[in-house]
Amino acid sequence: MRELSMHILDMLENALEAGATEVDLTIDEDLQADRLTIVVRDNGRGMEAEACRRALDPFFTTRTTRHVGLGLPLLAAAARRCDGNLTLESVPGGGTTVSTTFRHSHLDRAPLGNMTDTLLAFLLGSSTMQRPGSSVPAVETNLRYRHRANGKAFELDTAAIRAELGGIPLSYPPVCAWLREFIAEGEAELA
Repeated sequence: MRELSMHILDMLENALEAGATEVDLTIDEDLQADRLTIVVRDNGRGMEAEACRRALDPFFTTRTTRHVGLGLPLLAAAARRCDGNLTLESVPGGGTTVSTTFRHSHLDRAPLGNMTDTLLAFLLGSSTMQRPGSSVPAVETNLRYRHRANGKAFELDTAAIRAELGGIPLSYPPVCAWLREFIAEGEAELA
């Protein structure tokens, strides 16, 4: 994938498929240590040890909508190419954590990409509607997002936003427009 944000969206969608109601996404750009770290943690159904080992095999997937699972294997290869690594930890019934590191300055590291559109795609796709082809019942998924770079930080917590909205959905057009602006401004301040 040309941008890391597409890998991030894939990991967020994996959390939805696992029935997660809480997802934490942390991006840490430590320029002094020359390290980019991306961590996605969810409270979904988790995986058995064997499934966890096989999750990095491109010909293994638990999804019924496709026959291959290229997301994590491609991300792991991209990380290794850039002097980094991918670790996958999961507990059945206790969720999954995917941690990926890259050498920030590596010539082959893909750009982070458009996090505003990535987050909006996830937030609007994680509404309370049941996913097509999914046996997971409809749930409201909250996202806690933290992005640190250049000594600055931007945070987004959809649980707090939903509490303020008092039942108005994130997909309501004025709310969606506000979210887009809020995220774009927060990301721009990190530059």
